[in-house]
Amino acid sequence: MRSGAKVAMVGGVFAVVVGGVGYGAYNVLDGLNGGGGDGTNSKSASAEVKTGPVTAAEIDDTAKKFLKAWASGDAAVASQLTNNATEAEPALSGYRESAHVTDAVITPGPAVGSKVPFAVKATVSFEGKSKPWSYSSDLTVVRGLTTGRPLVDWAPTVIHPQLTAGASLKTGEASAPSIEAIDHNGKVLTKEKYPSLGPILDALRDKYGEKAGGTAGIETWIDSANADGPGKTLLTLTKGRPGKLQTTLDANAQAAAETAVKKFSQASVVAIRPSTGAIRAVANNPATGFNTAMQGKQAPGSTMKIVTAAMLIEKGLASANQKIECPPTATYYNSTFKNLDDFSIPDGTLTTSFARSCNTAFIKLIDDTKDDAALAKEARDVFGIGLDWKTGILSFDGSVPEETEGEAAAQYIGQGTIQMNALNMASITATAKNGTFRQPILVDRDLDGRPIATASRSLSPSASQQVTNMMRQTASWGTGKAAMASVGGDKGAKTGSAEVDGQDTSNSWFTGFSNDLAAAAVVQSGGHGGDAAGPVVAAVLRAGS
Repeated sequence: MRSGAKVAMVGGVFAVVVGGVGYGAYNVLDGLNGGGGDGTNSKSASAEVKTGPVTAAEIDDTAKKFLKAWASGDAAVASQLTNNATEAEPALSGYRESAHVTDAVITPGPAVGSKVPFAVKATVSFEGKSKPWSYSSDLTVVRGLTTGRPLVDWAPTVIHPQLTAGASLKTGEASAPSIEAIDHNGKVLTKEKYPSLGPILDALRDKYGEKAGGTAGIETWIDSANADGPGKTLLTLTKGRPGKLQTTLDANAQAAAETAVKKFSQASVVAIRPSTGAIRAVANNPATGFNTAMQGKQAPGSTMKIVTAAMLIEKGLASANQKIECPPTATYYNSTFKNLDDFSIPDGTLTTSFARSCNTAFIKLIDDTKDDAALAKEARDVFGIGLDWKTGILSFDGSVPEETEGEAAAQYIGQGTIQMNALNMASITATAKNGTFRQPILVDRDLDGRPIATASRSLSPSASQQVTNMMRQTASWGTGKAAMASVGGDKGAKTGSAEVDGQDTSNSWFTGFSNDLAAAAVVQSGGHGGDAAGPVVAAVLRAGS
């Protein structure tokens, strides 16, 4: 058949317009339930199983047959052309039965190695409502391990690039009404203008759509009942009436946060109002997918010294102006710790060691606590870490396990088994500044009456004053000076660098406050805290303070 020739199969089941790549677009018409191709012919039992890489001809032929069977609605045939028919068949059947795709044209492009990209132009119909739907995806052809046949390497992304394991495509009345999210000043927040809010707005809609007073429309979405996170809307056939949902966010701070994290491949930041716990900004890069800023779990490095210093002061083991030894190295239970470039501080105080981020000064004081679990207790009882926060969406509230010996010492400088994210560290800074833990929230608790976590006690006024003063010194002349130079008002900071197994460069952590706003950021493989995460925090503080 020459390039450009047109061929039609009897009954209109299948049409192909052959182009320069050897095959073209496959069509499925509403009401057809058969068709497909002959992709299931088996070799004789005596035939030798073929091995080696798939050939260009096999890639072309397998992709052609699979797309033809899928387009014609023959899930049984299409699934047998994959290397996992058990999972493929229900997913392919659901394309018509659950997603209600009634008409589709699938157009493959030129193969790139064993991968074949294709474009889908479909029509979705439900209860008399129809709408066009277009998207692109790809498939990969591999050789079957036991049969030797060329087969499509099955993955949910073959059907749609955003489909994940355990999820499926559905069309119908939306599971929750849409929302019009607004910030605390009434400004509208959309995922188009603030990309990092995409997953957050989806989660808020899923939880509060009905409570916000909206009515559901008809949509095509990814049903994530068996996967993490709320369903993602892919197509809206008819719009419902959105409910208005007020959040605690601040549009100006959010815009600054979105811009700041884009400078790094993996970065997250959160800003909180210390006096109330209201979350003012949440941003991640990448902006879609996992909400690292609120759900991440990583060692926070020396930013944890805020809690360590507070614990030492409250126990009467140190004070801001007390002289504290800061040698190049310190050993505790056969675990040796050192400072960056093995620096030391002769005749330094706790403030000096805090502002210059001396590790050994804090390690040498662990013996004096007489309690390896002292840091874990301070984190929980005063700073609210691990108290099952109810922010309004799914979040991780930090973890400081009770450890002994070397692991306990590592926690003093934010390493070891401690796990935090930008939300947790912003809250720790907010608590130090305010003196009392205010659980971070995204929506008012009155909306759903959910319980809000409260710490068992406040930070002592003396400890709060000393820790915040040490943070002011860090921002004034310590390791946070460069990053905080552009921030005005009453300001303080703490830097951190956290070593991570498998990374050549440490994660950069930074937390700070300006007036009644606290923020924290982490940049993976960002190096020293003030270098990468520092400017991110400063940008948010400038916009929101």
